[in-house]
Amino acid sequence: MLRRGLHARGFRFRVHDQRLPGRPDIVLRKWRVVIEVLGCFWHRHQGCPKATTPATRPDFWRDKFDRNVRRDHANATALMEAGWRVLVVWECALTRGVSESVLDEVTAFVMGGEHHEIRYREIGAF
Repeated sequence: MLRRGLHARGFRFRVHDQRLPGRPDIVLRKWRVVIEVLGCFWHRHQGCPKATTPATRPDFWRDKFDRNVRRDHANATALMEAGWRVLVVWECALTRGVSESVLDEVTAFVMGGEHHEIRYREIGAF
């Protein structure tokens, strides 16, 4: 849904570029921006009601989630150190489809403008 909205706004991008750390979901080379769409449950969106922990085998799940979060952080750090700007769009921001406000936020981040110095940003719904 997000890719379709970006394409409709004229953005051209690559998907899952294997040459970059973590194979980001969307790569906009022209702007040196990567966009990751992360599931709130699997990647532990802080404060989100979707980021619950299953009651069975809580130690297993805690370890699994911790590994996911550490990997996400390491990938984002490696990308920023390589000169990329990183945008994370959380699943909860896309639950009811891609709203114009979400597309506006993504577009503003990509285009940079006066906020070009921002290297990392998250978009969530709650």
